[in-house]
Amino acid sequence: MNMLNFFHVQKSFGAKQVLRDVTFCVPEHTVFGFVGQNGAGKTTAMKLALGLLPMDKGEILVNGEAVRYGNTVTNRFVGYLPDVPEFYSFLTPAEYLRFCGEITGMPDREIMLRSEEMLQLVGLDKEKRRIKGFSRGMKQRLGIAQALLNRPRLLICDEPTSALDPAGRKELLDILAAAKEQTTVLFSTHILSDVEHICSELAFLHKGKIALKGSLTEIKSMHRAAATELELERREDIKALMHVFSYLEPAGGSCLRLGNPERLPEVLHFLADGRIPIQRIERLEPTLEDLFMEVIGK
Repeated sequence: MNMLNFFHVQKSFGAKQVLRDVTFCVPEHTVFGFVGQNGAGKTTAMKLALGLLPMDKGEILVNGEAVRYGNTVTNRFVGYLPDVPEFYSFLTPAEYLRFCGEITGMPDREIMLRSEEMLQLVGLDKEKRRIKGFSRGMKQRLGIAQALLNRPRLLICDEPTSALDPAGRKELLDILAAAKEQTTVLFSTHILSDVEHICSELAFLHKGKIALKGSLTEIKSMHRAAATELELERREDIKALMHVFSYLEPAGGSCLRLGNPERLPEVLHFLADGRIPIQRIERLEPTLEDLFMEVIGK
């Protein structure tokens, strides 16, 4: 079953068209990467899914029910983590989650049990300080605990790792990967290594359209073939090789990159005939960054 569906969604702000015929689906119990450059329209798409903006055309379904602009009933299925979550800084994490549970009508005992579970999931169960003393990473983790408090069917995270250091990013990604057991995660980002770390399905948004979508394996197999990197022992041999084989590209230091694997035998024959020593030969699988740069034409 798909937890979220976009069907031919369009959205403009004045003369600027932000989303153009956007169609994709998010399968249940996946971490879905919604990828695009800054300004690609990712946040707009998420606000449409939350009913915070009206669509110009199209339809969005959450758990099989249509999203309506305004106070949409589909938000009962959704937990939301914005890119910069805001809190009442004078509260502790437990007090904040209690407050959130109370305003959503959760029973007292469920609030207590669920708060303990969520704070343990995000590593804040021992934290008694007030939120005003929290780092950015701690606030992001608390934001996930709050978003998961009422057991949503869909967790929407808008650029949750963009301002975190490497340690904080890893902690947050591990939490989102663990959350997949309880919910479906829609994870927007422009950091492609994060997508490769935790996402099984993804869609590339470019110039308001979905340029690529599918599983990570499918997308990698559909596009640029694996390259081969050659590292030579002597840097002076690089010029000779590039003179003979114009399709070789410099890759820094004593390394050359060969894009077409079918041409590798003729390069190796030349190296063997000339007794040119090789330090390393490595097959390089395409990364998401390679594929995205190919999609956007750079």
